[in-house]
Amino acid sequence: MVALPAFATTYMVTVAGLGGEPDYETRFSMLATDTDKILHTGAAADRVVETLKGPAATKANVTAALSRVAAQAKPQDAFVLMMIGHGTFDGEVYKFNLPGPDISAPELAALLNRISATRQLVVDMTSASGGATDALKRANRTIITATRSGAERNATVFARFWVEALRDPVADTDKNGQVTALEAFHYAQTKTQEFYTEQKHLMTEHAQLDDQQRAATFTLVRYGSNAAENSDPGKRELVTKKEQIENQIDALKYQKDLMNPDDYRKQLTQLLVELAKTQAAIDK
Repeated sequence: MVALPAFATTYMVTVAGLGGEPDYETRFSMLATDTDKILHTGAAADRVVETLKGPAATKANVTAALSRVAAQAKPQDAFVLMMIGHGTFDGEVYKFNLPGPDISAPELAALLNRISATRQLVVDMTSASGGATDALKRANRTIITATRSGAERNATVFARFWVEALRDPVADTDKNGQVTALEAFHYAQTKTQEFYTEQKHLMTEHAQLDDQQRAATFTLVRYGSNAAENSDPGKRELVTKKEQIENQIDALKYQKDLMNPDDYRKQLTQLLVELAKTQAAIDK
């Protein structure tokens, strides 16, 4: 495995955009908050983390965040962009849905191309994210998408399993105390497949990774205090409860068309409240 130079800095930007409906936006924002917490836990001086969510996740703010990275990053540095939310694809152009104007894949590519860091990773976990791949492709840029094409338009579950991979020591398959992009991808991909099998639903998302070799050398997190909630029995019980609630939320969306709208909203709201309470207990 190729190690990063000791002097390299990794810039990490996470953006949680719109969810198609307010309750999903709340959930996407929670995933972004969770990611930010994980990345800041035990964060070293060689990591710069910025997270945009909710009303702050505008096109202007995304542009500003990526421009800051472009102004600071050096060729020996690394850069990670993680996108959570809802995406659309009209057959030609992919767009990441944000409060106010959306941002298109070509616009994102233009911003990323200004970043001189030669090691770049884009993890697009939105619906229709596969439609962004061609526009974002570039040498030394690894691209992970939750879907294999822009035609897979349903909300994805890959995002929550990707975030789970950042905290779960099980994702560290070679047991070296850190998780690479390849390990996180395989973890989230497997968990996604298991979810659809357990729920007896046809898979509506097929995650893609364009370069396994580069992904295997891209370290995302190093375990330490990040793993505490998985080793402590009380925390582990709460984490398991959280995963069960998230499964219920994702399963509920498949029943939406068969339910009374008020009943659907009521059940979803109750689950989201319970999810928030469980996360708060984990964070204590």
